[in-house]
Amino acid sequence: MSRAVTADADFAVDAPALSAPESPRTLAEAARVFVRHGSPRFLLVANAVALIARIAAGGWSLGDVAIVAAIFALWPVQEWMIHVFILHFEPIRIGRWTLDFRVPIKHRAHHRDPWNLEILFIPVQGFFIALPLLLLIFVGLLPTVGLALTGLSFFMLMALRYEWVHFLVHTRYRPKSEYFKKLWRNHRLHHCKNEHYWFGVTMTGGDLLLRTSPDPASVPLSATVRTLGIESDTPLE
Repeated sequence: MSRAVTADADFAVDAPALSAPESPRTLAEAARVFVRHGSPRFLLVANAVALIARIAAGGWSLGDVAIVAAIFALWPVQEWMIHVFILHFEPIRIGRWTLDFRVPIKHRAHHRDPWNLEILFIPVQGFFIALPLLLLIFVGLLPTVGLALTGLSFFMLMALRYEWVHFLVHTRYRPKSEYFKKLWRNHRLHHCKNEHYWFGVTMTGGDLLLRTSPDPASVPLSATVRTLGIESDTPLE
């Protein structure tokens, strides 16, 4: 298990070294590792199919632009809510029974071993529930099939971007742009300093809006940053 970082100054210097030694250092290396995993492969294929379906449907309009803008604007809040309420879901005990789900179990494993690239991706099984549900929502809310396919296509593109950014933050690749440096630092703070803050992965708007992006120097090191307060867990099969 990687050691926790004891202060923000240490974090800034030591965080890159926390990644596993076999972890990719360059974007080219990272891309080769990325496409070997199930979730990225599924999303790449799903994005291609959805885009082809959208082009075939035709009927482009300013409505497509509005849908893309709305999804982009809502994404940071959605990302924050999924992270807080689904990924950090705490098991509920009812007598001898425990209510828990595969996605939060896998996320807790990810917190325990954040530099293990094999366990940080979205479970592929989740897409077989999420994508039909999303399509039904878009078809129900939007007036044409074409607009519904625009919504689905852009949503999946954002999901692929999420997987890529999240993966990259956990590698030895060093960010070049100021924007990615901010994302990189915030997510590593979430894993290395305090799990109660910095829930945004690809955008910081949710943290800013919901006040979970404090000055790191003002935040104490959490004793449960690796375990999320759950010392034992259901093993993944």
